[in-house]
Amino acid sequence: MCGRYALYTPVEAMVRLFGLVEAQAQPPRYNIAPTQIVSVVRADDQGARRAEGLRWGLVPFWAKELAIGNRMINARGETVAEKPAFRQAWRRRRCLIPADGFYEWQKLPDGKQPWFISSDGPEPLAFAGLWERWDDRGRAEPVETCTIITTTANLTLRPLHERMPVILAPGAWDRWLDPGAGNEELASLLRPAADELLSARPVSRRVNSPGNDGPELVEPVGD
Repeated sequence: MCGRYALYTPVEAMVRLFGLVEAQAQPPRYNIAPTQIVSVVRADDQGARRAEGLRWGLVPFWAKELAIGNRMINARGETVAEKPAFRQAWRRRRCLIPADGFYEWQKLPDGKQPWFISSDGPEPLAFAGLWERWDDRGRAEPVETCTIITTTANLTLRPLHERMPVILAPGAWDRWLDPGAGNEELASLLRPAADELLSARPVSRRVNSPGNDGPELVEPVGD
């Protein structure tokens, strides 16, 4: 799964990398947690890309309450096209979720050790995501929410966790955001990232609390 991640690339670099026509500036964040507002890249009807803030934890349009999103922070790539909670978004509302890295927890005799997994390159990653719009008619405006699609872990991640987020290469972004893309084409993108793309390092257990934030959370700690 992916239950915590970081995004600290400056908005100017995000605009260049993702070809954005609009982006909402956000401060660096090193401990993004479910139910928080996160930066999501979407394409409009003309194909122009915008980065906007959505609530992390997808709420299906038919849901009766917002709290269901607390259990929908991830969608399994193997079943996402068929699951009632995700299949409408899979067909019509796909997005990219930028991240400089994400956390996984390794089980050890003295507790769980967090690891930060990031790209070996200078640019952020792009998770495959879905988004949805929910309106309970009791709110002034609909709530827009998102989820991160996961797949089986690659060799780098396997010692830490059996799942990992789907990371899309820049060459796949247009296909993922294309509303006309077919099921087979989209499903072919839901695979583990190349082993050489990522590196992992143990970090402070301070990241366990979503109330903690700051660049020290992604710094390596001793063996």
